[in-house]
Amino acid sequence: MARCEVCFRHCEIKEGERGFCGARICAGGVVRAENYGRITSLALDPIEKKPLRRFHPGSMILSAGSYGCNLRCPFCQNYQLSWSKEAERFRDEAEYVAPELLAETALRYRGRGNIGAAFTYNEPLVGYEFVRDTARLIHKAGMVNVLVSNGTAELPVLEEILPYIDAMNIDLKGFTDAYYKDLLSGDRGAVMRFIERAAQGCHVELTTLIIPGENDSEEEMRALSGWVAELPGNIPLHITRFYPRFHMTDREATSVRLLRRLAEVAREKLPYVYTV
Repeated sequence: MARCEVCFRHCEIKEGERGFCGARICAGGVVRAENYGRITSLALDPIEKKPLRRFHPGSMILSAGSYGCNLRCPFCQNYQLSWSKEAERFRDEAEYVAPELLAETALRYRGRGNIGAAFTYNEPLVGYEFVRDTARLIHKAGMVNVLVSNGTAELPVLEEILPYIDAMNIDLKGFTDAYYKDLLSGDRGAVMRFIERAAQGCHVELTTLIIPGENDSEEEMRALSGWVAELPGNIPLHITRFYPRFHMTDREATSVRLLRRLAEVAREKLPYVYTV
């Protein structure tokens, strides 16, 4: 048995078994990323899809994902890759792509407007070693790296990758401890610490998905945006609309009117607020 140090869970993993995220395994008494280089999704995306609005707008970025996640969001948009039964199938079918090959592929697509690589789709930090090794090569090729993350990782993990990451979009999914703990099986404090440190080292944008009846009050948005306003760098906030899916098909989609109102509230403190 060995202890995983990637996130606040600090899973004690028995030999041959996986941790909570489904991507880290104990082998030979050591915890390692079973999903290292095992790519389930690869696409050339607009940078705005990450979403990033104030980092190389109009460009494209080669986006790669694996499998596994250390949260349990019942509204997950990429549940097939993250923590559902379907994720087990993707785990078995994932193809190995070495860091060198992914970096070469990113460089090959430069002629189509590609500026680098984005680590996204599932939670990249449950396999942070691959992010680190690939991002280092992307930098050597004169290109940039983007991380799309839930921010649920310990600071030593962030320090491992931060020298090679140029921009992040981090989910700040809500602004109460109960929301994170009860709905997501997460830890808000861990995410806030992650964001604070990331904002010191690279370009950061944040995303908050508004779930009706959960994190949709003006009071919570006022608290969230007030905290973000205290961070360095005029961090942009993306306020996004929930649509019924996965384990939340019984909920109504977020009303456009509510989304716009919460954006108005956020703009009381923040200069860059976007709605999707």
